[in-house]
Amino acid sequence: MSILINEKKYCFIIPEGKKKERLDVFLTNCIENSTRTKIQKLINKFYVLVNGNNVKPNYQVQPKDLVEVTLPITPRPDKAEPEDIPLEIIYEDDYLLVVNKPAGMVAHPAYANYTGTLVNALMHHSQRLSKVNTAERPGIVHRIDKDTSGLLVVAKDDWTHAKLAAQFSAHSIEREYWAISWGIFKSKKGEITSNIVRSKADRKKFTTSSSEGKTAVTYFEVLKEYDFATLVKLNLKTGRTHQIRVHLSSIGHPIFGDLTYGGKNIIAGLSLPKIKNRVENLFQIMQRQALHAKTLGFIHPKTNEFLRFDSDLPIDFIQLIERL
Repeated sequence: MSILINEKKYCFIIPEGKKKERLDVFLTNCIENSTRTKIQKLINKFYVLVNGNNVKPNYQVQPKDLVEVTLPITPRPDKAEPEDIPLEIIYEDDYLLVVNKPAGMVAHPAYANYTGTLVNALMHHSQRLSKVNTAERPGIVHRIDKDTSGLLVVAKDDWTHAKLAAQFSAHSIEREYWAISWGIFKSKKGEITSNIVRSKADRKKFTTSSSEGKTAVTYFEVLKEYDFATLVKLNLKTGRTHQIRVHLSSIGHPIFGDLTYGGKNIIAGLSLPKIKNRVENLFQIMQRQALHAKTLGFIHPKTNEFLRFDSDLPIDFIQLIERL
């Protein structure tokens, strides 16, 4: 599939061998920071053409189709605004709060996502958020990817923000993730260490490097093996952008459903009966990378007490495990 991209237009040529898939699902998986609802709105407002024609969101893309997406120009707001969006608050006091972010929610306003973000929801929930960052990122001490679910700590004042940021800088924050990765690991436990750098071929991606970038360390432990995939626990020593996704892909075990780093390709279990149909059904359940920030631990800046929080796996993650 060839992709021609500028700031306002995407063009996709569906490759030979591509199975039929709903247009809205296909574009949600292909366009970064998009949601199915936003894609459906674009299609219904005729910002999406297939072979030059207007179609419906349920159109089944086929090999050789030319899909063109033109993004409408949206004025960028001066600052984030409060929005009444439900939040799952795990813990809250006068200094900070811990939130369980759902998959599909962007952490803070950015290009093509100026509303509906975690920040917009936080501003509606609390009148007090740290102002260390720009007006678009109040309270945000750290982030997880849009399509990764799980725990985040948010600061309510600048002093708390600085204390928490120092712990992240010192790599003393406890962060445990669970993921479903392709294939069966040779070792039940291990360490992945490599530099991570932004890809020169695609500036939205990152890659490993032996000479450039910043050192990244990820520890993994196998929790459960399936026919062609593995449930794995991961702990971060460092916190680079896309670190877990890049590291697992670099050792041949990309995260299931991760379009950016090879998780949408069938790389294990090809000898199993009806594997392609089985995997396609699983992709319908898990329409994102199967990655969840499950546990978060840190020293409370005010009380000096070590706090550890754990979150339940989201429904799509549980359903994927059950089907596997």
